[in-house]
Amino acid sequence: MKIAIGSDHGGFALKQELIPFIEKLGFDVKDFGCPDENSVDYPDVAFAVAEAVAAGEFSRGIIICGTGIGVSICANKVKGIRCALCTDETMARLTREHNDSNMLAMGARIIGSEAAKGIVSTWLSTPFSKGTRHIGRISKIEKYEA
Repeated sequence: MKIAIGSDHGGFALKQELIPFIEKLGFDVKDFGCPDENSVDYPDVAFAVAEAVAAGEFSRGIIICGTGIGVSICANKVKGIRCALCTDETMARLTREHNDSNMLAMGARIIGSEAAKGIVSTWLSTPFSKGTRHIGRISKIEKYEA
């Protein structure tokens, strides 16, 4: 599975920790930036990751900023994206099971790196609960989006 990842300057350090962690889990990772801790506008990175996921170039995407709020708002503006802002492993598991989220947002100033690793690991390993009431709900989202 190919994973797109990106951050603004506030999420840069956490992103740098997560890339080798995700690779150790057996996933291919592409970094969409930013390249360092110099200030950048989070929409630029969030839109790039979300568009790559929506286009099918990557199975899922992970975006990080200071709170995770800004990048999640941006990602959810892209047609075909269901981005969830998660602060714990339960949220990560449920957003995969119930919402079939294809993007994960996190806030580097909200959670630490160990919590982020647990969230990412859970989110990447949890399947969508196919064949359940959740399929109809996802269909309603897709219909509205169209």
